[in-house]
Amino acid sequence: MSNTSGFLFSSLGKKVVMGATGLFLVTFLLVHCFINALIFFNDGGLTFNIGAHFMGTNWLIRTMELVLFFGLVLHIVQAAVLTRENQKARPVAYANPGGNVSSSWYSRSMGLLGTLLLMFLIIHLAHFWVKSRFTGIPTEDANGHEDLYAIMQETFKQLWVVVVYVLAMVSLAYHLLHGFQSAFQTLGLNHKKYTPLIKKTGVCFSIVIPLIFALMPLAMHFGWIK
Repeated sequence: MSNTSGFLFSSLGKKVVMGATGLFLVTFLLVHCFINALIFFNDGGLTFNIGAHFMGTNWLIRTMELVLFFGLVLHIVQAAVLTRENQKARPVAYANPGGNVSSSWYSRSMGLLGTLLLMFLIIHLAHFWVKSRFTGIPTEDANGHEDLYAIMQETFKQLWVVVVYVLAMVSLAYHLLHGFQSAFQTLGLNHKKYTPLIKKTGVCFSIVIPLIFALMPLAMHFGWIK
């Protein structure tokens, strides 16, 4: 037991926790994107509201929300700790700006990108999750489901909100470009046969998922869907 706890609190253990929670959050993004993309059925939100109703009433999904929250908090805490440890290990910045030329700027900016995403997440939860889980949604659609789609329409009428969401998805894309592959590498899931596929999958995921998320507020604000 002591060996396990010692490993988890070691630098490598923290990175493993970061990688594992990161991949867990990737699966959440995939599910969340699929449910939200139901707005593109363009049927006044009826299909989307069915999906939202299922996510809000299924006991397994509600239980996984708690697991997701714990995983997200753990991911954020570990990221902050590792960033701090890295700063202590290298308190003086590189004298030569090209000292990190072999690494991408977004891989060196994961802390900043993560902070921006955390700020966005707070705004996003206030817009939708708090209303759907706590304060309640006052209107119902033709099927008698809470009309979360109407809340989305109202929220994305505001241009500043759309801009914030799109910029957040740009941050998410860059965060995933490094984090997706890095998670597999940290967990030791490297193989000369499969690593190129993991890299390509990571790039595709990092572009497609944030793009779909960004298209949602844009489509609603500019009336591409009704």
